[in-house]
Amino acid sequence: MQDRIVGQVQRVNGPVITVKGITDAMMMELVSVGEQRLVGELVKLSGTRAIVQVYEDATGIAPGDNVYGTGMPLSVELGPGIIGTIYDGIQRPLEELRLAGGDFINRGIQRPSLNRNKKWSFHPLVAVGDTVFNGVTIGTVVETERVLHNIIIPPTTLPKGQSAQIAEIVTDGDYTVDDTICKIKTGENIIELSMMHRWPIRIPRPVKDRKPLRLPLITGQRVIDMLFPLAKGGTVAIPGGFGTGKTMTQHAIARWCDADIIVYIGCGERGNEMTDVLREFPKLIDPRTGRSLMERTVLIANTSNMPVSAREASIYTGITLAEYYRDQGFHVAIMADSTSRWAEALRELSGRMEEMPAEEGFPAYLPTRIAEFYERAGYMETLNGKKGSVSVIGAVSPPGGDFSEPVTQHTRRFVRCFWGLDRSLASARHYPAISWLESYSEYVDDVSAWWDEHSEGSWKENRTKIMDLLQREVRLQQIVKLVGPDALPDSQNFILEVCTLFKTAFLQQNAFDEIDRYSTVEKQVRMLQLILSYWDFGSEAIKKGVTMVKIRRLKVVQDIARMRFNIDNDNIAEFDRIALRLERSLTQLGGIYED
Repeated sequence: MQDRIVGQVQRVNGPVITVKGITDAMMMELVSVGEQRLVGELVKLSGTRAIVQVYEDATGIAPGDNVYGTGMPLSVELGPGIIGTIYDGIQRPLEELRLAGGDFINRGIQRPSLNRNKKWSFHPLVAVGDTVFNGVTIGTVVETERVLHNIIIPPTTLPKGQSAQIAEIVTDGDYTVDDTICKIKTGENIIELSMMHRWPIRIPRPVKDRKPLRLPLITGQRVIDMLFPLAKGGTVAIPGGFGTGKTMTQHAIARWCDADIIVYIGCGERGNEMTDVLREFPKLIDPRTGRSLMERTVLIANTSNMPVSAREASIYTGITLAEYYRDQGFHVAIMADSTSRWAEALRELSGRMEEMPAEEGFPAYLPTRIAEFYERAGYMETLNGKKGSVSVIGAVSPPGGDFSEPVTQHTRRFVRCFWGLDRSLASARHYPAISWLESYSEYVDDVSAWWDEHSEGSWKENRTKIMDLLQREVRLQQIVKLVGPDALPDSQNFILEVCTLFKTAFLQQNAFDEIDRYSTVEKQVRMLQLILSYWDFGSEAIKKGVTMVKIRRLKVVQDIARMRFNIDNDNIAEFDRIALRLERSLTQLGGIYED
C-alpha cells in the first residue's frame, strides 16, 4: 500500500469510522486505518469528511489516528493459485494468516492472496508479432488436474476496441505470478503483463455478449433436475428456516453438479457449520475425476463472529472470482450461504451510518444490492469469443421460516428459480426438503429442448403429467381430511397411491447412500417413466374392475418403490425389465377382471 495520508480519524462507531481533513481521496478507495493498518473502504464523501468501512475489528482505533490511501478500490488478485484455497471475505488466505498469527486472526495482518514464491509451468500460446486485444489468452498453466488455467490479457489493459502486438513472450518454463511473461506494444507504449492482475470486486467484468440460457445445470438431485431445473447461467434462491437443509442441499449440488468450478461462500454462517465445510470438502472425492473436490473449488469463509464489513464484501469477492474463471470459458456455480446474513450486515452498517431505514430496518437500497448481485450471473460470450457461465445459488434464511420477510421477497423478484424448503418435509426426514407446491422454475421452457433431446422427447410431457397428479393429490388430501380415504373411489385413491410412491421412490434422496445420492440424466428419466407407466396401466386396470388391494400386492410395485436403492446408474437395462413385468402383471389383472 502507498504511504499516503488522506485524513485523520474523528469518530469510531464499531466498523464505521468518520474521517476528517480529507485532502486527496476518492469514493470506494481502499484505505488503511491507524498504525496497525486495518483494511477499510471509503464509502461516503462529504466535503472534507468521509465515512470509512473497516473490514477488521476496530478496537484500539482512536481519534487523531492517520488514515492512509492506496489510490485503488477494494480489489481481488486473479491468477493461478486460487483453486483449492480458503479465503476470508476480502481474499486473505486463511491458512497463511493462521501460520502467521495462530488460530486467531491478528488485526492488521496482511498476506498476498496469491503465493508469490510458487512457480507455475507456463506454456505460451502467442508469438512475437501476433495481434492481440483485451481478453485474449496468451498462455496456459495447469492449475490442478481438473483446471487448465488460461492466462488472459486483463479486460482494461487496452482502450475498448483497440488491439496491440506481442513485443516479447517468454518460452515454456516455470514462473511466479508476478514475473513478467509478456510485453505488448501499442503505438510507442510497452505494457508488461504477468500471470496475475487485480480487479475491483464491485464492478462486473466486461463480456462481449449475453447468450440465452439453454443448457441445464445437472445436479444429480431428481427433484431439482426433473421438476425445477436450473439453467447454466441462471439464478435460484433456496429459502428455508433453521434445520430445513439449505446447507446440505448446497453441499450436494456443489459435489455433484456438472459445473467446472465451484465457489462456496460461507457468508455469516455459524463457525461450527463452516468448520464442517472446511474439514469435509478436502476429503470429498469428485465423482468425475476420482480426485479431491478441492481441485475445482474455492472456499470463502466469513463466519458470524468475523468482522461484519468483510461479510458484506464476501459475496462480491466470490462472484468476482467466478467471473474470472467464466472469462476463461468455464462454467462456474456459486453457493452463497446465506444472503440473509449478508443483508443483516448491510442493515448493521447502514444503521451505524445513520441512514434512513426501510422495512424491518433494512436500508432502502437493499433491493438494488440484491439485484446487482444476481444480475452478475449469466451465460456469456467472453471477450475472446469463448462461452462461459456463472450460476448463482443463494440460500436465504428467513427468521422463523417466514417467506414474506423483505430479503426473501426481494430475492424472489430477481431470481427465476425458487426452491422453497418445507419444514414439515424436513421434520419427516424427507430430503431434499424442497416443496413441490411452493417451488417453481422459469427455466423449464428454456431447457426443454435439451431435456427432450436426452429423453426421447418425453421430459416436458412427463413433467407436466406428474405435476398435474401432484396438484390433484392436494385437492384429494383436503377431502380425505374431512371424510377419510375410504369415502373415495379406487380411481381417486390410486392418485394418492401413485403420488405417495413418487414422493418416496423419486423425490426423496439419501445423500449417504452410494447408489441413491446421485442420479444420472438417463436414470432420472427412466425412473419417472416407470412411475407414470404404473399410473397409466394401473388406471386402466381399475377401470376394468381391479381393486387397489390387488394392485398393491404386486411384487413389481415393491420393486418400483425400492428402485432408487437397487438400480445403480450403470444398470439402466433393469428399468426395461421392471417395466415389462409391470405391464404384464397389470394387463393380466385387468384381463382377469374383464373376463
